Amino acid sequence: MERPQQTDSRAGLISGLSAYFMWGLFPIYFVATKAVPATEILAHRILWSLPFGLLILLFRRQIGDTIRAIRHPKTLALLALASVALAANWGVYIYAIQIEQIFQGSLGYYINPLIYVLVAVLFFGERLTRLQSGAIALAFVGVMVLTVYGGQFPVISLFLAASFTTYGVLRKLIDVGAMPGLFIEVLVLILPAIAYLVWLSHADILVFGTETRLNWLLIASGPITVLPLLAFAFAARRIRLSTLGILQFVGPTMQFLCGVYYGEPFTKAHAICFSLIWIGVAFFVLDGWRASRRASAP
Repeated sequence: MERPQQTDSRAGLISGLSAYFMWGLFPIYFVATKAVPATEILAHRILWSLPFGLLILLFRRQIGDTIRAIRHPKTLALLALASVALAANWGVYIYAIQIEQIFQGSLGYYINPLIYVLVAVLFFGERLTRLQSGAIALAFVGVMVLTVYGGQFPVISLFLAASFTTYGVLRKLIDVGAMPGLFIEVLVLILPAIAYLVWLSHADILVFGTETRLNWLLIASGPITVLPLLAFAFAARRIRLSTLGILQFVGPTMQFLCGVYYGEPFTKAHAICFSLIWIGVAFFVLDGWRASRRASAP
């Protein structure tokens, strides 16, 4: 008979895999909505996340937590800054998929954890292990190979990594749950999003309303945004942080496979760059596993 803790851990692992699996399939959604400009998709993603997020808050009884966070000026200010970083990350990622740069999107989320570690060293006084240093060095060499040998500076990849790291650092400074925090961030962005959609409507260039299939796809951006985060929040409470650190590479790996499926050009420079990144990821995962073993040792 399984212990409750084992059952809880298994549920957390399944939930974490589900979250990163859903994030990994994002390119399919954004390819399906390619007829809609990236900025309009971003506005709809913000708009439809609000009511769906509210339902989740009601279900999880987190309305009180959300109100307390809104009433705290410093928390609200940091969440407002985080919302800008998140919206920029969302918008650039949608744009990347639409211009057939799925590999760059995947690369950005591969190197994001490495940049996060580098920020922790530079600004939070943490020390790099040898494996972490090797992983960051390999990522740097990989980016240089793609830039010099491949003739393509991965500006999209670096922006995605930097913006999501900024978002992560800001959220680290805020004592608020994942779902209440996301709801407040969406709340901050909702007025600009609605204003933009109204302007598109008056300019007669709003795609929403022109085709039933696209309408439903745009409405679906709400649950598509919120559900992975809900699964992630569930997992984060039930499995080790080191396990989550390993799972985070499931998303960019699936995005990479989506790029292969859609037939994006994969040059020799891409192959060298990704090979170096994958070795760096292996170093990163090994370091996390070692740290977990040391932490659990009696």
